[in-house]
Amino acid sequence: MKIAIIGAGHLGAWLINNLKTKHAIGVFDTNKRLLDTIADVEIFSGYFELKNFRPELLINAVSIQNTVQAFEAAAPFLPPDCILSDVASVKSDIPEYYVSCGFRFASVHPMFGPTFANVERLADENVIIITESDPEGIRFFRSFFIEFGLKIYEYSFDQHDRMIAYSLTLPFASTLVFAACMNSSAVPGTTFKKHHEIAKGLLSEDDYLLGEILFNPDSLAQLEKVTHRLEFLKHVIKGRDMEEAKRFFQTLRSNIK
Repeated sequence: MKIAIIGAGHLGAWLINNLKTKHAIGVFDTNKRLLDTIADVEIFSGYFELKNFRPELLINAVSIQNTVQAFEAAAPFLPPDCILSDVASVKSDIPEYYVSCGFRFASVHPMFGPTFANVERLADENVIIITESDPEGIRFFRSFFIEFGLKIYEYSFDQHDRMIAYSLTLPFASTLVFAACMNSSAVPGTTFKKHHEIAKGLLSEDDYLLGEILFNPDSLAQLEKVTHRLEFLKHVIKGRDMEEAKRFFQTLRSNIK
C-alpha cells in the first residue's frame, strides 16, 4: 500500500519505521530537522507532492492542535479514494471534519505514549479503533496492530472521548497536583521518586496535548470525583479513626484489582 504520513515526531517516527518494511511510505513534516533522521522512505518538500505520490492512506500524526489544519492542507492533493487517518488522543473537532471532508476515514488512538511506553515491547499496551471508521481502514489497522500484540478496543467517537476523560484526566490531574506541591528540599523516598519520574515525563509532553486532555468536555466530572475523594480523605485524617481508615484502604484495594 502507498501510505503518506504527515508528522515525524515520536509517534509519527514509530509508524514510519514499522510501516516502511511492507509499504511504500512518503513523509512530510514542516520541521525539516525531523526528516534528517528518516531513511528508506520518500521525503516530501510540501503537501503538493502528495499529488504525484497518490497515497491510498494518509496518516496524520501532527500535534493535536494542528490535526484538522493538516488535513485541510493535504486534501486538495489527495486522490478521492484515499483514506484519511488520525492518531489523536482526544478527537474533539476531528469527527466534524470527517463528516464534511468527503473522504473515507479511519480514526485510531495508540494508547502508548513515547514518554512511558517501551515501543520495543508493546504486548501489554492498548490501542483504540473508532467504530465509525471505514471498514477497509479498520481491517488495515487491526492487522497492523495485531503484529505487535496490542490489545485492541473499539469505541465510537463519543465513547472514546468519555473514556479518555477517565483513563487520562485522572492520572494527569493527580500528577499535576503532585508536581504543584513539590518541595525541592524534600528527602525523596522510593514512592516519591517514582511519582517524580512520572511527573517529569508527563510535563515533557506538549502543552497543547496536556490542555486538550484537561479541556475534554468530560474531564471536569472526573476532576470533581478527585476533589470529592480528597475531601473524604481529609475527613478520615481529621477523625483519626483507624477503623474508618481501614475500610477506606480496603475500598481502594478493591478498586485497583
